[in-house]
Amino acid sequence: MSYESTAEPIKIGYLMDFLLSDDFPQHYRDDLTIPFDMIFEDALARGIIDRPVEVVYREVEGLPKGSVKKVIDAYEELVDEGCLVIFGPHIGDNAVAIKDALNERFRVPAISVTGSDEALGEWLFAFPMGSHFDEPIFWADLLEKDGHTDVGVLIEQSLVGEAYVANFRKACRQRGIRIVAEASIAQTAQDVGKAVRTLYDAKAQAIVHAGFGFGIVFVNPALAELDWDPPRFAGTAFENAWINPVMWNAFMGWTGIDQYDEGNPVGQRFLDEFNERTGRRPEWCVPVVNRDVAVAMLHAIVDAHPLSPRGVKEALERVKSVPAASGAPGTRISFGNWTRRGWMGSGYLVARRLEADGVTSRLVDRFGEA
Repeated sequence: MSYESTAEPIKIGYLMDFLLSDDFPQHYRDDLTIPFDMIFEDALARGIIDRPVEVVYREVEGLPKGSVKKVIDAYEELVDEGCLVIFGPHIGDNAVAIKDALNERFRVPAISVTGSDEALGEWLFAFPMGSHFDEPIFWADLLEKDGHTDVGVLIEQSLVGEAYVANFRKACRQRGIRIVAEASIAQTAQDVGKAVRTLYDAKAQAIVHAGFGFGIVFVNPALAELDWDPPRFAGTAFENAWINPVMWNAFMGWTGIDQYDEGNPVGQRFLDEFNERTGRRPEWCVPVVNRDVAVAMLHAIVDAHPLSPRGVKEALERVKSVPAASGAPGTRISFGNWTRRGWMGSGYLVARRLEADGVTSRLVDRFGEA
């Protein structure tokens, strides 16, 4: 092939700011990456782009178990590799902490799934897998619908936990729901017996967990010791259930906030194509979420003039009203000059419960539905 007909691949970064365990199933790892391959390979085959996209991966242990420095160093490595846009970091603590370096040093756009509005800025866009503002409102909606007026809250000691509970207090006041007890727990899996007992002694009718999710591991055993089985609600920490059987068991009996909705036709068509490619049909949030991120990146790459980090950032701001695969039917993807949250429509969040089979979940409610 002639010199005039070839070009280097377009590079994008994929920064995972937590390490997947050694026993994390390969098919779940594939669910993280294959949506990007599908979107970019299809675009090349159809002539939407004239050269391939190369995804450069980095995986480090940021907060809550590791450090922010590892995340910043990994981001710098991806910038030095020539990535035009980077998917990550994702955990709120890391996304907020990297904001200054992103704006002042790197100036390469990030797309995160963080639920923290504090992380958003000129160079950080979000497909928030939840929200420190929206999820507390959704919890209050679910409690009100089920008639629970007295609730106890388990709060992970972190930026995420404190942001959740501050907004949950507001939502409860607006609905006449009483928070009868609050108890702090660690960000990691530690003994929570005393904290759970505090909620039990306060006669809470239901429990809400506010945090990233690892702190929830020993809550169900503590409830069993008390012979107490209250309704319990979690945020998008619930999506950690897919990481391994430990987390699945930890969330059994909980209603959690999620983003997979089997009623979304865009998502279902994508999973049909996924099944044709792999022989599997993964019905959970990550494949449809990552498809939406890849689609937004593709729109920006096509529309970037020049094809540079700033060009991609400004092109992301022109992504408008693209049908989304995640969330309820009708969810759209739009950014703007001062709009950094990509999913439009309250139904980008849904509530689900896990099944005892360890592989499936069921839809309970959609955010914003009466």
